[in-house]
Amino acid sequence: TVGFLRQHGRRVVFDAEHFFDGYKDDAAFALKMLRTAVDAGADLVALCDTNGGTLPFEVFSIVQDVCARLPGVAVGVHCHNDGGMGVADSLEGVRAGAVQVQGCMNGYGERSGNANLTTIIPALELKMGCRCIGEGRLRNLRETSLCVDDLVNQRPDIRAPYVGEASFSHKAGAHVSGVQKNPASFEHVPPEAVGNERRIVISELSGGANILHRLKQMGVGEADVSREDVKRVLAELKKREGEGYSFESADGSFEILVKKALMRHKPFFQLDSFRVIVEKRGADQPCISEATVKLQVDGQSEHTVGEGSGPVDALDQALRAALGRFYPAINDVALTDFRVRILDPNEATGATTRVLIESSDGVRQWGTVGVSPNIIEASWEALLDSVEYKLFADESARPADSGAQN
Repeated sequence: TVGFLRQHGRRVVFDAEHFFDGYKDDAAFALKMLRTAVDAGADLVALCDTNGGTLPFEVFSIVQDVCARLPGVAVGVHCHNDGGMGVADSLEGVRAGAVQVQGCMNGYGERSGNANLTTIIPALELKMGCRCIGEGRLRNLRETSLCVDDLVNQRPDIRAPYVGEASFSHKAGAHVSGVQKNPASFEHVPPEAVGNERRIVISELSGGANILHRLKQMGVGEADVSREDVKRVLAELKKREGEGYSFESADGSFEILVKKALMRHKPFFQLDSFRVIVEKRGADQPCISEATVKLQVDGQSEHTVGEGSGPVDALDQALRAALGRFYPAINDVALTDFRVRILDPNEATGATTRVLIESSDGVRQWGTVGVSPNIIEASWEALLDSVEYKLFADESARPADSGAQN
């Protein structure tokens, strides 16, 4: 087969399936097989850890032996992640002399996955001095990883090395202060080298450095806030965290919290009341949700109704109907994710619920959070924060000709 392909001008890569297990069982036969492929014209022999169980030190030893016995022959490795060693096995293979690594973006593949190229490539480029794709292209790594996730319809792993959203996130106040003074103290590579970015996470562990960093991102300079302002924000943050709120993924709600704590919050509207009805007519008919919202906008009363596939969708529709003519910018907002977490499951149906909503206007993405024993109220709170954040953040968010003011 190899000879036939070579005769027709093809470059041949010979994948030696089950090679590492075969070598451990009968090294002489495994090496003879490789020599046969090379003698027939194979350009490269790839040693496969097909069941994913070989350990890194074994890969190094075996690849080193193959390279010594087949001088001048290009050797590659093909590793699986069944033992959690796909990346380590691949790097040890390169260290032992392999010149090709086979794997998959984001580690996708059968069973536990293939060796993760998204981790292997930057390790080779940035830590082992191997040229793979070049520095300019390495900066596209996170974008490419997200694109692949999107193509296969999988949620990105936020903790993925190098490319995950949490890979360069810092929470504890001391860590934030340290990374601002010396990034290498908490970041093993510059995040921008792989197209990622540093994120300062707001949580109960936050200190003054976290708050000042986020205020700067919001356009508030250190000269514009006092120590008392920072303490006030921290106190409100810790109070909310104690009630069950989490702001790690709720940047929109955090900014609104800051505005309220610093007395800079000017609401765009006030809620009078809302009501949600869920109705089912007949066993074979879908549920219908209807929401009624009463708001005050610039002294005008708005009473609107919305229908949706669920109560939150209906509330969203009713809120848009009430605000749309005053603030057309909210029509650009789409809810992209909705997550619910039960905070005290032992309370059963009376448990406190945390709702996280992710929104996008096509340019920005933001998260908002709500907490309540009533899941509808928690959802409404997160929904309100989402709309308010959009109106605060969007420079074009101005009242229409209705005369409404901020």
